[in-house]
Amino acid sequence: MSKIPLSFNLNPPFGGLAGPSPSAAAAAGAGAVQPVKDRKMASAEQLVLDLCDPELRENALFDLSKKREIFQDLAPLLWNSYGTIAALLQEIVSIYPYLSPPTLSPGASNRVCNALALLQCVASHPDTRIHFLNAHIPLYLYPFLNTTSKTRPFEYLRLTSLGAIGALVKVDDTEVIGFLLQTEIIPLCLRTMEMGSELSKTVATFIVQKILLDDVGLRHICATADRFYAVGQVLGSMVTSLAEQPSTRLLKHIIRCYQRLSEHPRACDSLKNCLPDMLKDGTFNNCLRDDPAARDWLQQLLDNVSGANRVPNLHARLDHMMGN
Repeated sequence: MSKIPLSFNLNPPFGGLAGPSPSAAAAAGAGAVQPVKDRKMASAEQLVLDLCDPELRENALFDLSKKREIFQDLAPLLWNSYGTIAALLQEIVSIYPYLSPPTLSPGASNRVCNALALLQCVASHPDTRIHFLNAHIPLYLYPFLNTTSKTRPFEYLRLTSLGAIGALVKVDDTEVIGFLLQTEIIPLCLRTMEMGSELSKTVATFIVQKILLDDVGLRHICATADRFYAVGQVLGSMVTSLAEQPSTRLLKHIIRCYQRLSEHPRACDSLKNCLPDMLKDGTFNNCLRDDPAARDWLQQLLDNVSGANRVPNLHARLDHMMGN
């Protein structure tokens, strides 16, 4: 947590006593920070206790999720407090009946999304991430990713659930990837990539990208033709959609997925026939003009798919396409 800024005027413009010396100011600053830190932790501890009281839980969920960035070590506090994780899971399970048929209200969606935000906090903390994984808590989120309603309550639910999974894969960890590959996370992400909002598609594609960047994940997806083509078909469909409604952020993740697939020999051979032409003909010049990393990944993709003997020509062609 950053220190509270203290202002000391060492040269009063209208005379009078000078302010405290730098050493005194530093001491005063250090003394001021600790009580504030203690008060914040006391507030966090009380809110965590409130989670176990059904009458106080909704407000506690709202306050904790809103202020989670300012509470240091909130994740260990959530995980190690008696009954807290069970209370969060209770919130999640309680709305399962409203998923099918889709009758989830905005208020119920907001409440469970606050609970999911706290679980994302646990998933992202280095001291609690492995516990979160070993308890198989991501499985409780999968029913939310399996929904198809495009209404706002369901979209928020999908997006917040994806955020918790994204927090897991953000740190490169083969153990995390291995766990996810044993579950249905890839088909669920592909479903969101097909029908979600732009933001949900972006987070889902990021998760698939992180899986592909792990050697175990790349081998898993390329192990069978069905897995490869399931991923390739969705990526190709998204490229087609982006030609009509461009999104640089989403396109960047798609290109990175393709580029990583092209590093697998069998997948690279298949991409020679199924890589979308729009990634080759300059359709996305404007999207990529200010993103050198995405341009580099696209160049590597084209190089890998076309073969080493045509690399110089492709480099020249891409530079020409980008106006360089």
